[in-house]
Amino acid sequence: MDISDHHMTDVGSIRPDVHIEVHVKSQSTAKRSEVRTHVLSLLDRHSTVLGSYTWTEFDDEFLAKNVESVSVADLTGPKLVDLKVHNLCIHIFSLNDDSPSMLALEEEEELSAANHWLLPAAEFHGIWESLIYEEGIKTQLLDYVSTTIFFSDRNVDSNLIAWNRVVLLHGPPGTGKTSLCKGLAQKLSIRLSGRYAHSQFVEINSHSLFSKWFSESGKLVTKMFQKIQELIDDKDALVFVLIDEVESLTASRSAAQAGTEPSDAIRVVNSVLTQLDQIKRHPNVVILTTSNVTEKIDLAFVDRADIKQYIGPPSASAIFHIYLSCLEELMKRHIIYPRQQLLSLEELGTMNFMESDVTRLSLTLRNLAQRSVGLSGRALRKIPFLAHALYGKSSTLTVEGFLKAMERAVDKQRQEQRF
Repeated sequence: MDISDHHMTDVGSIRPDVHIEVHVKSQSTAKRSEVRTHVLSLLDRHSTVLGSYTWTEFDDEFLAKNVESVSVADLTGPKLVDLKVHNLCIHIFSLNDDSPSMLALEEEEELSAANHWLLPAAEFHGIWESLIYEEGIKTQLLDYVSTTIFFSDRNVDSNLIAWNRVVLLHGPPGTGKTSLCKGLAQKLSIRLSGRYAHSQFVEINSHSLFSKWFSESGKLVTKMFQKIQELIDDKDALVFVLIDEVESLTASRSAAQAGTEPSDAIRVVNSVLTQLDQIKRHPNVVILTTSNVTEKIDLAFVDRADIKQYIGPPSASAIFHIYLSCLEELMKRHIIYPRQQLLSLEELGTMNFMESDVTRLSLTLRNLAQRSVGLSGRALRKIPFLAHALYGKSSTLTVEGFLKAMERAVDKQRQEQRF
């Protein structure tokens, strides 16, 4: 069933796409066509939006009963957008609430090869939106995989135009590479729901591959990929395979070549690379990999990756937006009270970053972001929690009081980094 809708005017007109994501309540039994009709009516009434906008409350009784949210997705910046002059791509989805299952290899013993989710998964909901990087990184990754699927669908000859369906995200620990892979798979499962009936996500842990299965050589690796192959054989399924810390595969191979590891290790690694080469020939699979130490990945693997994207520590502007999203969440939950308007960097820029009653708190946040440069994304997300736990002396704090607590938490984190 095709549940994406392309809304066009006259034939031959090309209008830029705007993606509308419609999150249907899991208990809803409404027909997708009916949901789409009501969503189009909503968008007709509210055709001008400010950047990426989300409706969570509806006057329309049908939408209130059946829909969690309607989002104008992935528009950058706070500019006004007229939906009437765009091609609306409507993606209707509901979340899968199941916990991940284990891909077990041996019937007699629970030998877990990998974790397996059905997408879109409730566990991955909101990951993509929460990740803040330099402008363009997320869009490029989304566009890359979309083109991969599009070229495959059109039977483009891969001998003439080369692409491998392999993405490598590399950079220091704590920058959100694994989360970005999960968010990307979730996003694409929604975007391509009109093309694929369902999507699956398989996460392989390279460390467990070697610690558990060393004595079994490449035999169990082959079994694991046979399980993945079974998922790929369903042509109505889009399958994402994530190999975290892929450098541990190639590090083991180099150790084996140096004679410090048994030759069994080299067979395991070669088996993994061979299996990857076999599954990437299928049009409905995307292989996502991450690495914390890029220099340890040998060229045999690097050559297989179409996109090698560096994910570095957040810049001051990215940190500002991370903190801003955290403060908005705490105001929503009344942990920070009363709610006060904080300005974005773009809005501060239009005021030349001049201090006034309107800009004071936002400029304090900007200074705090600049002091936080060098902390990992993982550490930054902990700052509001540590601020409240260590320096929040009451259950409710004002924005000003909370920013002071955050400053102390940042100073503490920076001191701890020195050890």
